[in-house]
Amino acid sequence: MAAQRGLTNSPLRILEEALGTSLTAEGEASDAAAAEGAYYLEQVTITEPSEDDCEYEEIPDDNYSIPEGEEDLAKATHLVQEHTTDTKILEQKTILPSKHATQEAIEDFLCNFLIKMGMTRTLDCFQTEWYELIQKGVTELRTFGNVPDVYTQVMLLESENRNLKKELKRFKQAADKAREDLMKTQKQRDFHQMHHKRIIQEKNKLVNDLKGLKLHYASYEPTLRVLHEKHHALLKEKMLTSLERDRAVGKISGLHTALKDIDVGNSVYIPIIGVSHSCEKENRPQVATQNVLLEAKEENENKAKMKDNKKDSEFPVYMQPNSNVNMYKESLCPAKFNYRLHNIFRLHELPVSCIVMHPCKDILISCSEDHLWRMVDLPNGNVLLTGRGHTDWLSGCCFHPSEDKVATSSGDSTIKLWDLSNGDCILTLEGHNYAVWSCTWHSSGNFVASASLDMTSKIWDINSERCRYTLYGHTDSVNSIEFFPFSNTLLTASADKTLSVWDARTGKCEHSLYGHMHSINDATFIPQGHLIASCDARGVIKLWDFRKLFPIVSIDVGPSPGNEVNFDSTGRVLAQASSNGVIHLLDLKSGEIHKLMGHESEAHTVVFSHTGEHLYSGGSDGTIRVWF
Repeated sequence: MAAQRGLTNSPLRILEEALGTSLTAEGEASDAAAAEGAYYLEQVTITEPSEDDCEYEEIPDDNYSIPEGEEDLAKATHLVQEHTTDTKILEQKTILPSKHATQEAIEDFLCNFLIKMGMTRTLDCFQTEWYELIQKGVTELRTFGNVPDVYTQVMLLESENRNLKKELKRFKQAADKAREDLMKTQKQRDFHQMHHKRIIQEKNKLVNDLKGLKLHYASYEPTLRVLHEKHHALLKEKMLTSLERDRAVGKISGLHTALKDIDVGNSVYIPIIGVSHSCEKENRPQVATQNVLLEAKEENENKAKMKDNKKDSEFPVYMQPNSNVNMYKESLCPAKFNYRLHNIFRLHELPVSCIVMHPCKDILISCSEDHLWRMVDLPNGNVLLTGRGHTDWLSGCCFHPSEDKVATSSGDSTIKLWDLSNGDCILTLEGHNYAVWSCTWHSSGNFVASASLDMTSKIWDINSERCRYTLYGHTDSVNSIEFFPFSNTLLTASADKTLSVWDARTGKCEHSLYGHMHSINDATFIPQGHLIASCDARGVIKLWDFRKLFPIVSIDVGPSPGNEVNFDSTGRVLAQASSNGVIHLLDLKSGEIHKLMGHESEAHTVVFSHTGEHLYSGGSDGTIRVWF
């Protein structure tokens, strides 16, 4: 029993130390009970204690006090009532705890402690004596309340510590990422600062260069003025030389007439062309000697042989316009804009690249990327003739002035001439290095001009079957070429954004027209001849005054590229075929733009009928659409 008592007293001391209370009386009572050595069972009825049996401990209240010298009962009662009222108000406030903290009973705390210390025998003795004392009602230990659960708090703290470590790790990762972003931003800032400094340096350098160029240009102004004066003087000399040449040509023609008369048997006087010291000799006619006559005869024979040997053709000096070309006046054929889709001719399997109308008949020729050209009668659309011979896509076509031949240009870098009576190829012109985009006939019918991807244009002599001139000057592909009606003037349009006017007799560029900002796809003359229309790869149409070589107006119908432009016979309506499938009609008098919607894909070419009543357009779907 002594050992048991010793075991019992040791946990009580530990509890006393933990709670800070004195358990001496209870310890003595337990010792007395143990000394009796008798144990018995007794039925005990546990009743709920009443409020009268409870003993209240006085709690000092420091929240309010009565000042000295004012010990008035009424005032003290009033202060107590106010304090009570404040307490009730505070108690009425509902405070929801974030988490309910559970507490542990004293015996549970002691048991857990013993289990933790490994004192199993002490735990058995403690539980035996504890529950016996509780049954007997001897001990009052339950009135001490509960002991906080240290282990639960430790677990909560450990869980909170783990969460804090996770958050710390996440914050470290965010900090590392922010540090990397900061370093990256700093590098970008340094790069942009360096780039900004470089741009400023280049800007300052360009400003200095511009200032130097302005000074250089100012220094060259007197030289330019002198050159202009020399240019005018040379032009005057050129005019005088032309007059002298014409006079000499007239004298030579008189000599040829005299030689013909001599061949017939008539005796004539031939004027001597030369310089003499005596005016009397110069004005007096002399009889031609036998040597002079023989030389003239040999010269005529040589010229006849040259003609027989297919020598080069001569460019005509004076050309009269054909009255049948502009037979439809504006008064007889008023401008038309309200076209409607009337019919569709499916002539090719691949896109249609070019459509041309016969100069007089209701016949058109269409060229396609399927290497074929077809001649079709209108308005039925029956195929009259099919041309085969090119080895690559066809890009352009034009009728001979005599209307019995046609020329075609192709991606195989050749130009072919065809006989319309049977559709046979009668001549192939080779010389370009790359694809040929366009071709055009001279009004005399003796020359064909072509424009190519190799940045050159060529003038071909049909009689001698060779290239007479190669036109150099463009810095990019030459996309379009056309002779001015009844003249020796050529117009070319290039991807280098310029138009050039050439003299076909010399192969020299006379003027260049600047104004387009993108590649020029096509250019053409108005039937009256005083205007030029051009379209570029951005859909911009420009009209130029051919007499002044100056731009008149610019119309933007883009951004889809304009592929081809053509005037009607009245010269009042300009049609453009666009890559978005729209045909734009421009009224040159009012400036209004009308749109024809009908193509399902790109529109490559457009042309008016002779009377302007019909409009024909070709598209990338291989069809020709008839607008009426």
